Amino acid sequence: MSTSFNLRFYRAEDEAAAIALWHRSWQEAYPQIDFASRLKWWRERWRKDIVPKAEIMVAEQDGALIGFVTVDRDGYLDQLVVAPEHWGTGVAYMLVDEAKDLSPKGITLLVNKDNARAIRFYERNGFEHAGEDVNPTSGRPVLKMEWKA
Repeated sequence: MSTSFNLRFYRAEDEAAAIALWHRSWQEAYPQIDFASRLKWWRERWRKDIVPKAEIMVAEQDGALIGFVTVDRDGYLDQLVVAPEHWGTGVAYMLVDEAKDLSPKGITLLVNKDNARAIRFYERNGFEHAGEDVNPTSGRPVLKMEWKA
């Protein structure tokens, strides 16, 4: 298996792999939550809320999807997902750089307050704290973060 990967825009045929990767990465980050029970909701959200409204850049290696980032027209980064075995390899940095290229005026995002790893990652990538909120779906406390060009 090679250590290099390439970036490209999302294609409709990536849907199943993207949703499976989304599920697997969130399950790794939050093992106490049963994400398998949410797959139908994720698929619906992907099809109705994310794909029609966002630019999606994917990272692939040897023909397999290993990450993706979604940024909507208002500069909201909804999802940054990287396969757990690729955490710490630079894939996420490349995807965030692509998100910045897609939304050069700035990016906002919400991150779970208990996801210290993600918060540190965004801070290292120039994002600043911009308030607190509660995720309307999960009820979990989140931080609003933003990057300005």
